[in-house]
Amino acid sequence: MCTRNLRPLLMLGLLIVGCDSAATEPMTDGEPIGSLNLIPMPTMIFGDAGHLILDADARISVAAGLFAVGEELAEGLRPATGWRWEVTSDNPSPGDIALVLDAARTDLGDEGYALIVDERRVTVLAAAPAGVFYGSQTLRQLLPAEIESSTTVEGAVWRIPMVTIEDVPRFEWRGVMLDVARHFFDVEEVMRVVDLAARYKLNRFHLHLTDDSGWRIEIDAWPDLTAIGATTDYSGGDGGFFTKEDFVDIVAYAEARFVTIVPEINMPGHTNAALASYAELNESGERTELTPTVPFGSSSLWIDGPETARFVEEVIEEVTALVPGRYFHIGGDEALATEPDDYAAFIAMAQKVVESQGKIMVGWEEIGRADLAPPFVAQHWLRREDARAARDKGARIIASPASNAYLDMKYDASTPIGLVWAGFTDVRDAYEWDPVPPGFIESDVMGVEAPLWTETIDDMGDVELMMFPRLLGCAELGWSRPEDLEWEAYRARLAAHGPRLAAHGVNFYRSPLVDWLP
Repeated sequence: MCTRNLRPLLMLGLLIVGCDSAATEPMTDGEPIGSLNLIPMPTMIFGDAGHLILDADARISVAAGLFAVGEELAEGLRPATGWRWEVTSDNPSPGDIALVLDAARTDLGDEGYALIVDERRVTVLAAAPAGVFYGSQTLRQLLPAEIESSTTVEGAVWRIPMVTIEDVPRFEWRGVMLDVARHFFDVEEVMRVVDLAARYKLNRFHLHLTDDSGWRIEIDAWPDLTAIGATTDYSGGDGGFFTKEDFVDIVAYAEARFVTIVPEINMPGHTNAALASYAELNESGERTELTPTVPFGSSSLWIDGPETARFVEEVIEEVTALVPGRYFHIGGDEALATEPDDYAAFIAMAQKVVESQGKIMVGWEEIGRADLAPPFVAQHWLRREDARAARDKGARIIASPASNAYLDMKYDASTPIGLVWAGFTDVRDAYEWDPVPPGFIESDVMGVEAPLWTETIDDMGDVELMMFPRLLGCAELGWSRPEDLEWEAYRARLAAHGPRLAAHGVNFYRSPLVDWLP
């Protein structure tokens, strides 16, 4: 295994060994550690033999400021082991897991970490709590796959390879998007996706909250958006929406896992749910019909309407107040019913409103057609020339090319759900692409995001089938170094995650390209 940059980590290990609070020796063995099968692939791994064997007295010792991270780790370990997993501020004893902050490790940034497993204990160290959290996710992957079980696994030996890992992410934006507008998914379902994403070090959760088929977030100043606009979905079902309390709960759950919620209110197109709720948003002065689907690209806010600016301001003000994160997504895609000059003026106005709330505007790549000034973020999905135009005006780019990153594309012709307009996308297609498009450089790209649109998806089983395992490829593209991205090696590691996903009850697609472990 790789042995780069070991000296600071080995010195750290020696220092930690010297601070025991008990003399009891933990159990170890000297067996070869074998393949670690970590996803995303870490920056550096060193180790060749030996395992630390945990027992029922193992605790999680946390530094100040890390109790919540320690408790989240304990909650993940308790069901399968059946152990107490006390989270304590006491010094670690042999056999414990120690979560440590070291502000001097500026080389790790806010999200990098060092993980040391030796004959004494497990140590996860970082300069900031996010890094400790990500190190704890790697630690979970070092344990047997049964650790993901929701019930106690009798007779299991919970052993961890004795390794040293140092790891930092490639990109700052590592995201997934869930469209809850076409089909609504409730708080518990959204939290499950957040949790699964966080396990693979994704840190942005983009919620597509509004579209022609439905409006899914409560707005006090415009109550008919949910009283009317939330009452159906893409299939003609009952729809649904998040109250503000619901949304705050989602945000808090995500923040505890170092995931930033990025809300999207799509404007000026994809707005029929709003147009059917309020007549004054229509140039005709009449409400449109609220229907499950409308002709592609046919809806638009009345750009010059006397109430439109107030609508935009009040909606953005209320939604941004619910999220502590820096970003607000304005949509801006496929506004075919909006005149180009009106579109450009609208997007420029929306940016000013977003900035007035202390946020940075994100939009689909079409926003590059407007006269904007940095900072802003453009999400590339189809037309590279629009993304380049946004980049040339100072935008950072999120890479979400439909042919590789869209999770609603069918795996192959036999997939019973999904779409095909961008082509079939199996696990290799979802992994083997460059987040830095031709004509761009690394610093242009803020990160990657895998969107799941839900025209054909209306239950969590289908959400999981289309997300997994392709989302793991996006996670590795966003985290790992380019030189570590190799299909055959990833394919082998992915096979070992089948039992992990199965143990956690995930309805994942068993691609024939992968030799899944039983």
